[in-house]
Amino acid sequence: MKPSIITSYILLALFIIFSFVQGNMEFIIYAGVLIPFVILIHKTDAVFNYRKCALWGFDIWMLLHLLGGMASWHGVRFYDYMIINIVGDPYNVLKYDQVVHFYCFAVFAVLMGSVVSKIIKKDAHKFTVAVIAVLATMGVGALNEVIEFMPVVLFNSPGPGGYINTAIDLVMNMLGAIFGTWLYMRKKGKKK
Repeated sequence: MKPSIITSYILLALFIIFSFVQGNMEFIIYAGVLIPFVILIHKTDAVFNYRKCALWGFDIWMLLHLLGGMASWHGVRFYDYMIINIVGDPYNVLKYDQVVHFYCFAVFAVLMGSVVSKIIKKDAHKFTVAVIAVLATMGVGALNEVIEFMPVVLFNSPGPGGYINTAIDLVMNMLGAIFGTWLYMRKKGKKK
């Protein structure tokens, strides 16, 4: 097993432990969702031969996600922390959460690029591969937002924050998907 995949399982175990210790129901649900994601990446790596940078990037995202929900700086949870106030209320851009969404879906786009490149016709135009990879990654991003909604429904939790937050998350997911796909296609080096 690759060191990056072993690291994924270790981070997953830490994620589960910290979620239960803190009684963080939102993150307990996330931990439950991460289990099949980690297993899926592990089991499909032999088929899709994911790039090493994407596998390690996934591990870094898991660490950033764990810290985002469980760590704080001067009493502010990382996910709520404003890094640079580019746009104020009601949008509040640029927060840690938004950077992590961008990063996460850039990583997922590189993973998805491997999947799309493997299953699409070899003579497909490079642009077609890129569009499918971006849209597939955005689909994973939409699934993520549905998962974030689950604690709101199940536990009457305030959730990560309303319609504007969800919309900004989706925009950051899309931008990350576009950037990650660009990186994947740039490194692919095929003229199609």
